[in-house]
Amino acid sequence: MSDAAAASTASTASTAITAYWDAAAASFDEEPDHGLRQEHTRAAWARLLRSWLPGGPAEVLDVGCGTGSLSLLLAEDGHRVTGVDLAPHMVERAEAKLTAAGRAGRFLVGDAAAPPTGQGRYDVVLSRHLLWTLPDPGAALREWVARLNPGGRLVLVEGRWREAGEAGVPYVAGAESLPWHGGVAAEDLAAAVRPLVSSLHIEALGGDPELWGGPVTDERYALIART
Repeated sequence: MSDAAAASTASTASTAITAYWDAAAASFDEEPDHGLRQEHTRAAWARLLRSWLPGGPAEVLDVGCGTGSLSLLLAEDGHRVTGVDLAPHMVERAEAKLTAAGRAGRFLVGDAAAPPTGQGRYDVVLSRHLLWTLPDPGAALREWVARLNPGGRLVLVEGRWREAGEAGVPYVAGAESLPWHGGVAAEDLAAAVRPLVSSLHIEALGGDPELWGGPVTDERYALIART
């Protein structure tokens, strides 16, 4: 395939992905771990975030922020949040969510793998359930680590699960060719991150039904790394 053809294919895929998540924005918060509408689920995520982030106010970059549920929890704890998402409708809902709660946050439409934040540096880069959607997750990881201040933290909430849509059918055309289609195992993600950071650890999350609105049987975890 020529460079021009490859660029055209990538552009078409990006358009399809943006359209998919834009359409999903209206119902995204219906999932218990997306909308955090149940108080016990919301409280469970708030506890986790406090355990992963610095105690004092931090500059946090929430990549693939979706409708801003985690961004809101962070803002409520006094952190300064910048959220980035490819889907404009997701960003609109994130902005509205923080405004309704009387909290400040900065939200940008753009590629979470290469956030459009200029020369900004952050104490924490947070990503939840995003890597499986990216065409080059390794490049995204390098980009995120490069955005961290010395001693900063990379927090990745990931797992292995069935992709959106019917079993065996990719959520958008071509998704089955993505490197981490369907998610990434903890050991594989750790192998990719370890050369980029000074330390990391894995926390298993699948055994806590409060996080997900009920029991889950697939692999879910958080990787927390320091530069």
